[in-house]
Formats: sequence, structure tokens, C-alpha cells
Amino acid sequence: MSKYVHRFYTAVSVLASHGYIKQRLVEAYEGSLTFIDTDDMPGALRKSFAELRRLMNQVAPLNGEGPICASVRKMSIEEADECAHRIIDLYSDMVRLSDSAQKNLPLHVEDKPASTPVLVKAN
Repeated sequence: MSKYVHRFYTAVSVLASHGYIKQRLVEAYEGSLTFIDTDDMPGALRKSFAELRRLMNQVAPLNGEGPICASVRKMSIEEADECAHRIIDLYSDMVRLSDSAQKNLPLHVEDKPASTPVLVKAN
């Protein structure tokens, strides 16, 4: 399983909580995804994560504000919503990739008796 699945799960949980979309987006990204290195992401997701990172850091900060807050502040509600959907899609893709990487388990169990036979004493 990818070491970042839990971070994305936490971000998605924040996005699903109450509050304004822009506040939730900033909290989700800053709290869980800021320090993920794009090169550490699975190869199939690097491009998508790099694009999310670009969107979340595209505005120069003002007056002590961070680049993520500045970028989200300048976004429309629709753009913020699109970034939130990108996070959810990345999480979904990571789970799917990690599930396909796990060992395939057999779909049936060998025929074995459900319980061990017990001798019954007849009177």
C-alpha cells in the first residue's frame, strides 16, 4: 500500500466535513498533502498530483499569507471545487492501485468439514 494513502484519506475526510469549500481545501492540502514529494507518488499519479500542486501554489503570497492560502483565495468557488475533486480522484486512484498490488486471494476455500466429527455414545 502506498505510504501516502492515509494522508489522502485524511485530506478527503477534511473535504467532507462542514465549512466553506475554500477553508476545507486549504486545511486539507496544508494539513495532509503539502509535504508529499511528487517523485514519491506512484508513476501513474505523478502528473495529476503535480498539476494539483501547481494549482495550489500558483499565486504569490501577501502579508505573511502562505502560497496555498493566497492561491485558494484567488480561486473561484468552481475552481476550489475542482481542486477538491482532484484530491478525491487521486485518493481513489491510490486506493485502486494499492488494492491491485496486493496478493490475489483465492475465491474459494478447500472442501473441509465444517467441524470435526464427534463420536456419539449410543445407549
